[in-house]
Amino acid sequence: MEKIEEQFANLNIVKRSSGTEEPTYLLGIDTSKAVQAEKGSLVAVLCSNGLIRIYDKEKLNVLREFSGNPGLNGVRFANCCDIVYSSCTDSTVKCWDARLASEKPVQLFKGYPSNIFISFDINCNDHVICAGTEKIDDDALLVFWDARMNSQDLSTTKDPLGAYSETHSDDITQVCFHPSNPNMVVSGSTDGLVNVFDISADNEEDALVTTCNSVSSVSYIGWSGKDYKQIYCITHDEGFCWWDLNHLDTDEPLTRLHIQDVREVIHVKGGILDYLIGGLYHEKMDKLFIVGGTNTGIIHLMSCTTSGLMHVTSLKGGHAATVRSFCWNMQDDSLLTGGEDAQLLLWKPGAIEKTFTKKDSMKISSSVYQRIRNHSNDSYKRRKKQ
Repeated sequence: MEKIEEQFANLNIVKRSSGTEEPTYLLGIDTSKAVQAEKGSLVAVLCSNGLIRIYDKEKLNVLREFSGNPGLNGVRFANCCDIVYSSCTDSTVKCWDARLASEKPVQLFKGYPSNIFISFDINCNDHVICAGTEKIDDDALLVFWDARMNSQDLSTTKDPLGAYSETHSDDITQVCFHPSNPNMVVSGSTDGLVNVFDISADNEEDALVTTCNSVSSVSYIGWSGKDYKQIYCITHDEGFCWWDLNHLDTDEPLTRLHIQDVREVIHVKGGILDYLIGGLYHEKMDKLFIVGGTNTGIIHLMSCTTSGLMHVTSLKGGHAATVRSFCWNMQDDSLLTGGEDAQLLLWKPGAIEKTFTKKDSMKISSSVYQRIRNHSNDSYKRRKKQ
C-alpha cells in the first residue's frame, strides 16, 4: 500500500466550486455517507451567511440551499441516509432532506428555553443527537434527543430526552460521538475540559467516564487510535492535546502528547504555520494527522506521534485566504477544503492539476469568533470506575 505521506504529497486539485453571487466564508463541510452510487455523493457546506449549500461532490456545483437563520453551527449528514443536520442559535437542531428542493426542515429538535446551541453531533446509528449550549446564567448543557424518524414524525417538533448540566462550566464548543460505539460521546468547552461520557448509564454522574484538561479553550475534538480508544483536541490558541483511554484502569498516564502552542514547535519546510484547523485519523494506516494552514491559503498536514508533530506536506495553489474547514474521505482518499475565499476545492492523489486563477481574499466580516480563557494548570483529572 502506498504510504499515506505519499498520498498526501500527491494531492492535487481536481475541481473547484462554481462561484456564487454572495461572498461567504465556508465554515464546515460534510459528505453523505449513504451508499447511492447511481445518484452520486453529496456535500453539505455551512456558510457564514447562514446557509447550508448542497453540492454534487464530483462536479462541485450547487444543487440547492437551505436557510437556517438565525445562526447555524456545524453541519452533519446522517450515517444511513441523505439527511443533513445543523444546530441553531434559536434553540433548535434542524434537519433537511438533502435531495429535496424544499427549504422547510423535515424535523425540528427543540431545546429548553434560552438554549443557544453552538455544537452538536449525531451518533453512529442515527438514534441520538447531542447538542452543546452557550453558558446562560450558570448553566452550560449537553442536550439529547431521540433522532429516529418515522412517517408520523415528519414535520413535527421533538422535545429533548434530557440534558447533562454538571460537567462543564462554560460554553460547550464541541460534541463528537464515537465512530462505532453509539453510546460514547466526547465534549469540549471553553472551560478547557474534555469530557468522555457513556450515555447508556442512568444519570450524568455515572455516565462520566473521564475528564481531561486541555488547559485552554477547546476548538476541535476527535477520536483516534485502534478501536478509537484515544481522544484528541485542538485549542483556540493553537494548542494540541492527545489522550489514551486504554490507560484509564492502569497506572499509565492518560496524556500521550500536550503542546501548548504548535506554532512555536513545528518545523514547516519552507514556510510557517499560522493556525490549526482540525484533525483526521487514517484508520487503514493507524495514524493521526493534524491539519493547519497559513493566512494566505496554504494547507499544512502534520503527523502525530508521542514524540511530537512532524510536517508531512503542504498543499499550495488552491486557496487565497484562511482555510476554515476540511473533510477527508477514506474511501477514495480525497480531501475537500473550504475557506474565507468562498472556494470549495476537491483534492485527489495523483490527479492532473489544472490551471486556476485564485480568487482574491474577500474582506467580509465573520460571525464566528474565538473565545480564549485563562485556565488551571491541572493536566487532567481522572475518574476511577467503581
